[in-house]
Amino acid sequence: MPLAAGLDDFAGLDACGACIDATWCTFNNGADTLNIRAPTTLCAHVGVRNGHAPRWAFATNFTHCSHDGNLFDSAKGNVGLSNANTKTTSETEWTPTVPARNRQLGEVIPSGPVLTSLGAVAGVEKCGAEELRSVVITFRDAMKSHQASINRLNVYPVPDGDTGTNMARTLDAVVAELSSAAPDMASTCQAIGHGSLMGARGNSGVILSQILRGLSSSVSTTGDAGATAQEIAAAFTKAAAAAYEAVLKPIEGTILTVVRESAEGAANAARESADVVAVLTAAREQGRDALARTPDMLPVLKDAGVVDAGGAGFLLLLDSFLHVLAGEALPEPDESAGPSAEQLDAVAKRHQEDGTVDVSELRYEVMFLLDLDDSRASEFKSAWGSIGDSIVVVGGDGLYNCHIHTNDIGAAIEAPLLLNGRPRNIRVTDLFEEVADEHAAREAELGVPLQSRTNTPSLPPVTCAVVAVASGDGLAELFGQLGVHGVISGGQTLNPSTAELLAAVEHMNARQVVILPNNKNIIPVAQQIDALTTKDVRVVPTCSMPEALAALVSYDPEASAESNARSMSSAAEAVATGEITQAVRDTNSDAGKVTEGDWIGLVRGDGIVSIAGTVVGSATQLLDQLIDDSRELLTIVTGDGATAATTDQITAWVTEHRPDVAIEIHAGGQPLYPYLFGVE
Repeated sequence: MPLAAGLDDFAGLDACGACIDATWCTFNNGADTLNIRAPTTLCAHVGVRNGHAPRWAFATNFTHCSHDGNLFDSAKGNVGLSNANTKTTSETEWTPTVPARNRQLGEVIPSGPVLTSLGAVAGVEKCGAEELRSVVITFRDAMKSHQASINRLNVYPVPDGDTGTNMARTLDAVVAELSSAAPDMASTCQAIGHGSLMGARGNSGVILSQILRGLSSSVSTTGDAGATAQEIAAAFTKAAAAAYEAVLKPIEGTILTVVRESAEGAANAARESADVVAVLTAAREQGRDALARTPDMLPVLKDAGVVDAGGAGFLLLLDSFLHVLAGEALPEPDESAGPSAEQLDAVAKRHQEDGTVDVSELRYEVMFLLDLDDSRASEFKSAWGSIGDSIVVVGGDGLYNCHIHTNDIGAAIEAPLLLNGRPRNIRVTDLFEEVADEHAAREAELGVPLQSRTNTPSLPPVTCAVVAVASGDGLAELFGQLGVHGVISGGQTLNPSTAELLAAVEHMNARQVVILPNNKNIIPVAQQIDALTTKDVRVVPTCSMPEALAALVSYDPEASAESNARSMSSAAEAVATGEITQAVRDTNSDAGKVTEGDWIGLVRGDGIVSIAGTVVGSATQLLDQLIDDSRELLTIVTGDGATAATTDQITAWVTEHRPDVAIEIHAGGQPLYPYLFGVE
């Protein structure tokens, strides 16, 4: 085309056989088709309609109708991402077909980098707070989209199919924290760090939180000017180091390996380039290579035919960075079925050749937030190291998020108390039940014929099971998390029958059963069951829900019913309990005259001990009597009528007047009693 033709004549031009290499390289003959649309205004938006795969930046200088590499200089002034972080950008993008990725094998089908816009190939000098926020939100959305496929990859440390779910829930907490944070870099990074610490879920979520905390704490030092390529690389290096530090026994072939090698790729690229996109692309390339090699490092992955689930989830963070900064399309979720039923069977219960307990043989996942002096953190990790595995402790400045797999729930909770720590928001999950549920769901997805499935009861076999009476849905769920196999609805106004208790006992996949009646009126009914069944049934005479919670801390599913009844009864007897309810009629009591509508506090053995016109007033009066100097832990079970505001007022009173007492809060959902208290 002659030079005098002008830029208008470029519109609609189809250039067949124009496979163009980098501006500083030779031309090649190829079959790529370019469709270039350029209005007369210089530096106008350019859309590439058909895929073009350059090895380097494609810069056409329209001023001279030539390829001399000066487009970036002549195009300055275009509005870009923000803060003029790019040398040239375009609002018009072409969305490429996403390369197919086999997440199970860690394989990326090579197709070469795809040009999505001129902005995608321009140098990005910095990543600012606005871009970082967009990355985190994009990461959350991508994780939700990929949640099911990542769950299917989850076989280590246990195949409970929740890695994607836990990472997504952790990111939900981060995004929620960002929504109320100021837009500057310091506030953005503080929100990412705090939100990930407080909202981390599961083993993978806690490790992810440490990665985000390490990344954000490093980037925050760059200020509102934004992070350069070198600073981004340094941030990923810090994130990798923080992740390794958080895990008591780091295992290669997991998310740790993928984040470390991604950081190494970023660091290597940052020594050669000041382009943030180039550094992130190098990080992702090396991270993908590491993910593909995880089965060679961790045999359980190879046995199941998958790559590491956490590592696959982490790579979505790099995908999100490149989507926001370079306009790259996000990968599509993998819709493959995942491991076969036989592969799941092979990895569900593993055994160590040296006779030590394998992490897959640890039944319970215990998590909590912990207030602990930083100087005692190493002692705490060591204490946990003696009772479990898959231990991750993240945080600092007196606040930690803690995760462990163990067979000893009580020891896991008591360990920080012995170091003057205060655990709160305690969550206990029966991993054996989760694995069984996930296995059944996978078999259903895979279409395994019913006759070929293992014919086992729905409940996992144990030496001694627990049946408990609960008066609210929240309590029923909490009991399940603490290892109770059978929950029966009942309480102050609804006592279960002998037949209902017997049916629950017979349904247990155990020859020995302990019953927690949790109400004095139900104890005589429960004591009849042993004579009506061939199973060995013992009753722990709990009169309240807080007593049952304390008793369950001492429960050992592999101990006998006799041993459990003895230890659980001792634990329940050590608890002082109280409850708040509203008077339905006028009466007199040792605490004074009661008028209908008053809020009254009752203590077992003492009757009414507090009377007030408000829930908070009655509760604080009760707790003032209930908590003496020998008490260390207060358990609060909220029911109908409890609000966040009243709960906050009650806990604030305890913190002020009983500062040495740790507080646990559980949503019980029980009727009639907005608050149940137990102190031990």
